[in-house]
Amino acid sequence: MAALTPQAFAKDYENGMKFIDRKDYIKAAESLKKAAEHGHVEAQFYLAGMYADGQGIKKDYQQAMHWYRKVADQGFAEAQFNLGVMYYKGQGVEQDYEQAVHWYNKAVEKGDALAQYTLGIMYEKGQGVTQDYKQAVSWFSKAAEQGIAQAQYKLGVMYEEGNGVVQDDEQAALWYGKAAEQGVVHAQFKLGFMYDNGIGVTQDTQQAVFWWNKAAEQGDVEAQNNLGVMYDMGLGVPQDYVEAHKWFNIAGAGGKWFKVAGEWVNNIAGLGDDADIGSGLGVVESFMTPAEIAEAQRRASEWMKKHKK
Repeated sequence: MAALTPQAFAKDYENGMKFIDRKDYIKAAESLKKAAEHGHVEAQFYLAGMYADGQGIKKDYQQAMHWYRKVADQGFAEAQFNLGVMYYKGQGVEQDYEQAVHWYNKAVEKGDALAQYTLGIMYEKGQGVTQDYKQAVSWFSKAAEQGIAQAQYKLGVMYEEGNGVVQDDEQAALWYGKAAEQGVVHAQFKLGFMYDNGIGVTQDTQQAVFWWNKAAEQGDVEAQNNLGVMYDMGLGVPQDYVEAHKWFNIAGAGGKWFKVAGEWVNNIAGLGDDADIGSGLGVVESFMTPAEIAEAQRRASEWMKKHKK
């Protein structure tokens, strides 16, 4: 029987990737395994991922570790990072934070942005390393500059809280803004809060509403509550009890306190100390007609169906 040529292994890899494109994962795994067993590095990497996800093949973390290690030992940053993740989670191996850090360090040597972010988390939490906020900020900064949204958010938190860096609300707002633009829901809420209260930015209730709306659409309950207050009080938007009722309904808000425009209020300004007022919904409904309440409920129901809440 003639020996298979390197071109044949490359063909197996190409076929495997074609099967992935067609979502035929069983055949993809079969083809990639043939190529991987004959040393095809890319095939080894993708096969490891398929074992880790149980895609087209029985989930097997030990096999995933086996193949990721082969690729990592050849200096591929993505495999080194994934190997670090598996050590961190204890998948296919006993959980070992120090080994996780070891492999993350290997990956950051090649500029891997996710490894930079994750190493920042390790230093922030003191997992596998001595806790060091300055080191955390350093790694978050490197990853943030490469566009990693969660790193941008974490850098904002570090600046806001003054951990590992001189406290700086303007820098916090800057990094929250970058993360918010990429859809990080916590950053969107934080940025809304900063605009509402003029922290690190010029106070702008319209911008607060804009960012809270973004966060609310992603299911952030606090943002939904705050939107209800803004519509209720006409801050940053025209006063609209129907929209206020809708957002209070969605959030399930009831007699909660919120900081709006720098002041603590209980759903409606001037009524916060009245224990008989009840929930935000109840207060708003006292200003609404039955038809308006029905419309608000309809809007809330549509939103919740759309978002499956």
